[in-house]
Amino acid sequence: MPRNPSEQPLIWIEAGQALPSPDQAWGAQSPAPGLVAASRDLSATRLVESYSQGIFPWYSKGQPVLWWSPDPRMVLRPKDFRLHRSLRQAFKRRQLHNGFSMSFDRDFHQVIERCSQAPREGQNGTWIVPNMIDAYQELHNMGLAHSAELWLHGELVAGLYFVALGHAVFGESMFTTVTDGSKMTLAFLVSVCLQHGIVTIDCQQNTRHLASLGAQEMPRAEFLTLVQQAQCMPPVDWGLQTLYWDLLTTLDTAS
Repeated sequence: MPRNPSEQPLIWIEAGQALPSPDQAWGAQSPAPGLVAASRDLSATRLVESYSQGIFPWYSKGQPVLWWSPDPRMVLRPKDFRLHRSLRQAFKRRQLHNGFSMSFDRDFHQVIERCSQAPREGQNGTWIVPNMIDAYQELHNMGLAHSAELWLHGELVAGLYFVALGHAVFGESMFTTVTDGSKMTLAFLVSVCLQHGIVTIDCQQNTRHLASLGAQEMPRAEFLTLVQQAQCMPPVDWGLQTLYWDLLTTLDTAS
């Protein structure tokens, strides 16, 4: 071990080499807690390898592909999702609108493109760079990356995309052009997870927004155990899923 965590060398992975174990990630006192490795390659095959171990890519234009597994991990248990009163009312307003509809996988490419263009608080650019879009599109073509969508009169106004390996669900990014749109797409995802007994949705990193919706931190070791178990469950046919309102109404309505 280096004498100083800041001196810990970054593991470089060449194409064809396996990613290191998440327990080799940089620690809390390092310059980049949770950083596992760096590489040049990013492909659907590499993404399957990484997500199956609880590792995800996150980097900016001009950087190598950086692979992360933070400890603790931010996760949302669907049963803990907070359906605030304002969000419940937003659903009711939209349901009265004839042009309102929600879907999975109707237009994955548009969702990830719109997520890449969405402004981020405290960020000047985007981490959803072109080669990342290409890799996740390839993963979608394999049936392992999906989008949840909100439509008004045929126009996509909100969405999120995620990775699903069996019952292991990993949230990635979301966008909206209407009030509460991203929360509604997340609620849509939560409702289907509840219906199929999916116990966690990975949120990666702690934010106030996610915490306000019921997400909490979990030790990485516990998270990785859940991921290994969930991968063994049969996959969900996301394209056939619809909003399960009865399940959502049982959730926390505190404002």
